[in-house]
Amino acid sequence: MPVDHDIATLNGLTTTTIDSCDGYTRAAEDASAGRFRELFRDSAGDRRAATSVLQQSVRDLGGTPVDEGSLIASVHRRWLDLKDALAGGGDKAIIDTVESGEDHIKSKYEEALRDGDLSPTALDAIGTAYQSVRAGHDRMRDIKHAMEGSAT
Repeated sequence: MPVDHDIATLNGLTTTTIDSCDGYTRAAEDASAGRFRELFRDSAGDRRAATSVLQQSVRDLGGTPVDEGSLIASVHRRWLDLKDALAGGGDKAIIDTVESGEDHIKSKYEEALRDGDLSPTALDAIGTAYQSVRAGHDRMRDIKHAMEGSAT
């Protein structure tokens, strides 16, 4: 039973992390500022590495890792495309959207790290992947606040 819980939790985080990687890739495509495109591409690479850590942990536990994001994220991205098209978007809108996604993924990881039913092996993999998540979250938060500060 604990191994099944570990695998399900790791796969759930893998799906969320793939969604995040896809979101960064999309943000890189939409950003008008070159510095943001590069930052988003780098962040997508960080998330691919975090995904690999989680997937390897699932394999080590004898499970089959997921390798694609969620349908909900796909629908959410399409809604954001429409919202951005209607609002004119721009880099600030992209940063706001990415930062919101970072809040979501960070909370998912923190919830998993508090799960007392996970094995030390699963928690170690989650903790390793969480380093990327936390760094990405903090980076986007800081950029968002800097943009808000310069707009006033």
